[in-house]
Amino acid sequence: MSSPPLVLTLKLDQSTFDGFNELRQQHFPPARNFIPAHISLFHALPGEQESSIRQTLQTLCSQTPTLSLEFPKPRFLGKGVAVEVQAPELVRLHQRLATQWSDWLTAQDRQGYRPHITIQNKVASDDARQLYEQLTDEWKRFNGVGEGLLLWQYQGGPWALVEEFLFQGTDVSSSNASPARPHSATS
Repeated sequence: MSSPPLVLTLKLDQSTFDGFNELRQQHFPPARNFIPAHISLFHALPGEQESSIRQTLQTLCSQTPTLSLEFPKPRFLGKGVAVEVQAPELVRLHQRLATQWSDWLTAQDRQGYRPHITIQNKVASDDARQLYEQLTDEWKRFNGVGEGLLLWQYQGGPWALVEEFLFQGTDVSSSNASPARPHSATS
């Protein structure tokens, strides 16, 4: 029997996480909302490679400074809404891992990487459009911080945290980021 797949997400600073998780709790269908707000890097890494994956993440995170994140605007998903994430350092980190793990990646994880946080999914298109328009009207661009990586085990819906890897590298520009909660009348 094979091990359950592993999911890799970015650990957000607490204020940013709390704001997005609150939006997700308000707008994601409760019967499908098994997991907290997150920015996925990889959706299905092989559980059989957990030891190797953990070693790679420990090494990488020990050399990586916190990441500046910008949340410029909502994105309409058709049957849901996400918030775009602009973070060139995160995209480079993803590419580095994708290159190292290329033999293990599923078709979904081989696609172009466009980081986002899904706050609503699997709803009627009209409902999604209404939330998208509401958020777009109210949205104010803000910044947050990626503090590390979270490795999860997929459990058929819910996820179980396997390990947290904090970024420990030196960053001379970390004072430029100003974490804030999402600005929306719905939060």
